[in-house]
Amino acid sequence: MNSRGKILEPEGLASGIRDLSRPLVFTNGCFDILHRGHVAYLEEARELGGSLLVALNSDASVRALKGEGRPVNPLEDRLAVLAALACVDAVTYFDQPTPLALIQRVRPDHLVKGGDWPVERIVGAAEVAAWGGQVHSIPIRYERSTSRLLASLSRP
Repeated sequence: MNSRGKILEPEGLASGIRDLSRPLVFTNGCFDILHRGHVAYLEEARELGGSLLVALNSDASVRALKGEGRPVNPLEDRLAVLAALACVDAVTYFDQPTPLALIQRVRPDHLVKGGDWPVERIVGAAEVAAWGGQVHSIPIRYERSTSRLLASLSRP
C-alpha cells in the first residue's frame, strides 16, 4: 500500500479501519515538525498492537493549541509525512479540540500518548478502559520538542 492509501478521511474512518489488523493502537497529536522523538514514540506505540492509527489535529486545532504561526506545516503535508512512515498503518485528522469522537468511533485496543501525559489526563482513557482496552503513557526517549525547536530558530 502506498502512503496515500494510508490517509483516511474522518467521515469514512469506520470502513477504513476494517482493513487494519487488531489490536488497534490509537494516538494523536499535532506532529507539526517531525523529529527523532516523534519517530521513536510512534515506533514504540506500533509495537503494542497489530496496527497504528495516528489522528492529527487539524490546522485550526493546532492554532488553537499552539497559537498563531502554527502549524508550520499544513495538515496535508503532516498527513503525507506520517503516512510515509513504515510504523504508521493509517492517519486521519480531527477538527475538534480533542479526538474523543474518533476514539469512541474506532474503539482502539490501546490508547497511547507520550510520557508528558499522565494516564489520568489522556483524553478517552476512561472510555477505552471501560471497553477493556489499555491506556499507555510512553516514556520520552529523546528530549525533543517542536516548540523548543522553533524557539531556537528565532533566537539571534
